[in-house]
Amino acid sequence: MTHITRIGIDLAKHVFQLHGVDERGHTVLRRRIARAQLRPFLAQLRPCLIGMEACGSAHYWARELAMLGHDVRLIAPQFVAPYRKHDKNDGNDAEAICEAVGRPHLRFVPVEEIEQQAVLTVHRARQLLVAERTALVNQTRGLLAEYGLIVSTGVGVLRRALPDLLETPTLPGLAREVFADLADRLRALDERIATYDRRVAALARQTESAQRLMQAPGVGPVTATALVATVGNARAFKNGQQFAAWLGLVPRQHSSGGTRRLGRITKRGDVYLRTLLIHGARAVMRQLTRRTDATGRWVLALKARRGFNKAVVALAAKQARVLWALLATGRPYVACS
Repeated sequence: MTHITRIGIDLAKHVFQLHGVDERGHTVLRRRIARAQLRPFLAQLRPCLIGMEACGSAHYWARELAMLGHDVRLIAPQFVAPYRKHDKNDGNDAEAICEAVGRPHLRFVPVEEIEQQAVLTVHRARQLLVAERTALVNQTRGLLAEYGLIVSTGVGVLRRALPDLLETPTLPGLAREVFADLADRLRALDERIATYDRRVAALARQTESAQRLMQAPGVGPVTATALVATVGNARAFKNGQQFAAWLGLVPRQHSSGGTRRLGRITKRGDVYLRTLLIHGARAVMRQLTRRTDATGRWVLALKARRGFNKAVVALAAKQARVLWALLATGRPYVACS
């Protein structure tokens, strides 16, 4: 059998599409294969380069196939699309992945270890509860407004206002029962989120790199543990600028003819990490009046020139570069004077 040097796999839940080429780039494998047959089939092949899109279950399969001796690399979906020749289907996707993984300068997604995924599972479950609480609060505020009871935005505002609102004389008895039930659900969600917060704080205390990250302003246990679990080996990134670009915190370019045009941030990469860093930057911005260091002076000047929101994003991008340096070098955080 012709030696297969490179394989692209289009992942799915039950059926996978494989596309393989030899050392000359000639197609020697086009096969649709069931989930149970994938590992045995690849186990009988000589070690080769395997590419997959970084999607659901990709990290699991990357670890499994690496144990068979294959060189497995994960590719962000937006880097695969330019190599797709025809309409989108499983066969064309697998061929595009096979082509993309052979490019020498393509940036690949680091494969997460199972311990990293366990930490991220905690974060995803907590994120789900926070989203559920936000939806509950918004729904409750909307229902209260139907009775002329207006509550300002914020979980804490509603939590404090509900007991008094339940005593409103004009509120029908049936509606009062529903709002009491919603208040109970809000308390239950608060308790579950608090449980996850304690779990995240315990993970941060047990992780030396997370402790170093929390020395930087605007970084708490949630951001620190999420960064450590998601990034893994920070040296997979060439520098802090590349790390900030991976998070989607750098401007999108549309330059031509030597003219440099910068637009909004790209918003590529991990939405969760980018959101945490921007929230952390907002917290730092609220303390700027008490800070006289170089970063504080730079952000205040930027805020005066470009406005609050752009200054927040710029500070988040700067924080991303600092946090990359802390992870890559293992050094403690030192504030600029």
